[in-house]
Amino acid sequence: MMTEWRSIPSPLLQAVVDGVCHDPFSVLGPHRAPGGREVRVYRPDAEAVDLLDRNGQSIGPMRRVHEGGVFVADLPSRVRCYRLKVVHPDGGWSVVDDPYRFPSTLGELDLYLMREGAHEDLYRKLGAQPIKLKGVSGTVFSVWAPNARRVSVIGNFNSWDGRRNPMRLHPGNGIWEIFLPGVGENEPYKFELLGPDGRLLPLKTDPLGQRFEAPPGNAALTWRSRHRWRDGDWMREQHGQTGLQQPMCIYEVHAGSWRRRPDGSWLSWTELADQLVEYVSDMGFTHVELLPVTEHPFDGSWGYQPTGMYAPTWRFGDPDGFRELVDRLHQAGIGVLADWVPAHFPRDEHALARFDGTALYEHDDPRRGEHADWGTLIYNFGRSEVVNFLAASALYWLREFHIDGLRVDAVASMLYLDYSRKDGEWLPNIHGGNENLEAVAFLKELNAAVHRVGGTSHAEESTAWPGVSRPVEMNGLGFTYKWNMGWMNDTLAYMSEEPVHRKYHHDKMTFGMVYAFDENFVLPLSHDEVVHGKGSLLGKMPGDDWQKFANLRAYYGFMYGHPGKKLLFMGGEFAQWREWNHDRALDWDLLDNPNHEGMRRLVRDLNHLYRATPALHQRDFDHGGFEWIDWNDRDASVFSWVRHDHDGGLVVCVSNFTPVVREGYRLGVPVAGAYRVLFNSDAREYGGSGVENAARIKSESRGVLGREDSIEVTLPPLATLMLVPDGDET
Repeated sequence: MMTEWRSIPSPLLQAVVDGVCHDPFSVLGPHRAPGGREVRVYRPDAEAVDLLDRNGQSIGPMRRVHEGGVFVADLPSRVRCYRLKVVHPDGGWSVVDDPYRFPSTLGELDLYLMREGAHEDLYRKLGAQPIKLKGVSGTVFSVWAPNARRVSVIGNFNSWDGRRNPMRLHPGNGIWEIFLPGVGENEPYKFELLGPDGRLLPLKTDPLGQRFEAPPGNAALTWRSRHRWRDGDWMREQHGQTGLQQPMCIYEVHAGSWRRRPDGSWLSWTELADQLVEYVSDMGFTHVELLPVTEHPFDGSWGYQPTGMYAPTWRFGDPDGFRELVDRLHQAGIGVLADWVPAHFPRDEHALARFDGTALYEHDDPRRGEHADWGTLIYNFGRSEVVNFLAASALYWLREFHIDGLRVDAVASMLYLDYSRKDGEWLPNIHGGNENLEAVAFLKELNAAVHRVGGTSHAEESTAWPGVSRPVEMNGLGFTYKWNMGWMNDTLAYMSEEPVHRKYHHDKMTFGMVYAFDENFVLPLSHDEVVHGKGSLLGKMPGDDWQKFANLRAYYGFMYGHPGKKLLFMGGEFAQWREWNHDRALDWDLLDNPNHEGMRRLVRDLNHLYRATPALHQRDFDHGGFEWIDWNDRDASVFSWVRHDHDGGLVVCVSNFTPVVREGYRLGVPVAGAYRVLFNSDAREYGGSGVENAARIKSESRGVLGREDSIEVTLPPLATLMLVPDGDET
């Protein structure tokens, strides 16, 4: 039942009570009325409401004008700020501020930039922002949902009742917003939306939520960081350095399965920092790359199907715990990279899928909007607001968490409209081609923004798309680096062959040099190579146990001598036998075995040697930094080459991929003089057989393959050697 009220039409009163009012600020809060001003309040939880002035003095009781809980009272002209005393049915009462008396916090510039898809600080405006407005502490909630009829924020603060706090719409760009006084930190919240057809949608979590609770709740939590950064030296000296001429050996880590507590539960971010920082420092890795830490509902996706592009996952603690991990890695001189997934998102109904009842973030046409292989949805890169959402997420991680770079997942799936699709299952671009022109434009814009704020970007891209790591102004995509998937596939295929057959596959180890300088390549031995039945790296090697370890040691030596930055997935450094399982920790007890401990020592020594030797890293992307000595010794399955730095330093590398000791092997050298072995993967401390050369190997004026001088060396079985000129003679 409703009482007629002179200033509010009855249908509007009913719309408020029914929770279908499209413009609640036109009804609720302070308004002009015949004879002056009045305040209108919707409090279905109230027995009575009194109007108070800012000092808490009663102005008078409010009149109930609808039994559903609408109250009205005159507002004296002398009162500029008011509060409400809400009397509850149980006799209790509380004094609160009225959300509908507060203005919008979004300025014209904010709204313009959002409309244009150019607001780089989107995460400071949308989502949940704890602020003080007109002297009152609370939280501003804002969300993009242009096709919704009504949007409300719900939580414990309003009994999860979507009728209580419908939001203000900015019709020019579809942003809904409201300031809720008194809502503090760590409050769970969601959005309740009426779709364009007027029906309630499944409750939605905040696309820009900065912290989330665990499933099945999936609510976002209001959050304010209190972390005080201590990595100033790193940020001044290292952050923003592309590292093209610097050593980069990356340790790829899945936070949930590197190590675990004795009871099998996850380590927290800070517990991970306690153990990981010291380990990575000792091992000599320059960077840690974390599999996606963005919020995701399913453990088995490893983070590659994210639902929270602005939130570190709840699994390991709060966002400041993650900041602490990054901070401590930086203080130890270790860079931090994070996997980031802008290619697709899951269909979970609580997240982005059909967010406002329409295909908002995704394409409506499944030929553009769905990944059939992965069961996921594809972002609509042609929509400026979606591009803004993704680009601002990238900047958020770089700025707010001091991440040094982003590894962008599944780039190939973004570039090609016919990716993993049959004829008739995809739509060509406006020119009739299969290139996703909108995604290309997004990636260029993304990389320009990442570099502008001092970050690097790494493309996981498996095709021959030209210029992936070339600057945008040179018609490239603008990534800093590209993963060399071809090198990885070819060399692992070669290493899986029995040594007696390798001479028939010799080109797999040399083909990578045909295109090695076309891109700024990272050589990745990543998590993808040790899952889904592929076995471990050690398991891929042929032969008995001794040969398996020797093959892998030789392969690591080959990798560290090859042009390109290095990446090794956790567990590979000590040759884990079983393939990776995200549900359990690595098999650290293997280090009690001398063979596994020897492998760990080898990787550690390779990292430190690689970092200390400019010839092994300084000219990774420069033709002049590499030359073959002999690429065609097929019958012996031996490869030999030279790496050069800018100042005349060099390293001679030679790999023998047969279990035969080759004594008296003659090797052409670039300069005359004495040489010494810098690294031998067959050394006993690594678990090898200990075949050695003389401490100093003098060259002879005896030509080999066009070189005037040569040395005679003994090649250990299944081993890589690195030699350098001995300074006493050269």
